[in-house]
Amino acid sequence: MKLDFSIILPWLPNFGAALIVTVQVTICSLLLGLVLSVPLSLCKISNLRPLQVFADFYTSVFRGVPLLVQVFMMYFGIPLVLPVKFNAFQAGTLVFAMNSAAYISESMKGGIRAIDRGQYEAAMALGVHYPSMMKDIILPQAIKSVLPSLVNEFISLLKNTTLISSIGLVDILRVGQMIQSKTYRAFEPFFVIAIFYYVLVMLLSTLGKYLERRVNKSDRH
Repeated sequence: MKLDFSIILPWLPNFGAALIVTVQVTICSLLLGLVLSVPLSLCKISNLRPLQVFADFYTSVFRGVPLLVQVFMMYFGIPLVLPVKFNAFQAGTLVFAMNSAAYISESMKGGIRAIDRGQYEAAMALGVHYPSMMKDIILPQAIKSVLPSLVNEFISLLKNTTLISSIGLVDILRVGQMIQSKTYRAFEPFFVIAIFYYVLVMLLSTLGKYLERRVNKSDRH
């Protein structure tokens, strides 16, 4: 079969709009996931057993249930048992954020525990309260130490956003499916989609390497 990439040209505006949706979902999920991961990681290192059990159970749920099932549960299932209703964007963003928080919190827990115990003792001896110690001393160092794993999680999050097409949100993958249904050609649209995601992942990887260099440079100074 002869390839014909000219069929993509009329769909370029659709790809542009879908790209914006993909980036919006990724950024919103990333920011919310980071916010959720901080208290979750603190629960995991807490001396209170109920908090540890809650955090471990939360992580086990989001690790053990396939992400697509989580998306369907949030969009189709939750409104049936609770008086809430999410649109496709909200459901996808919430699921990706909560899922990412489970994985990021594991990395953050390791980063926090890797910090020398003497820093905790010095902060306590100086009268620094626990919230201030975590915010100003411990967490910044923990984030620096786990930055590579955070970048990998962000890349995985970006690729996982393709699942939002399953609940009707028009992202890059959905545009490709629309092209296939209209033209009965699959290679060209999905090849273009692969290029889109490859470029986005390379941009994220480059940004991650830049941040690592900045962090290492600041540490040396």
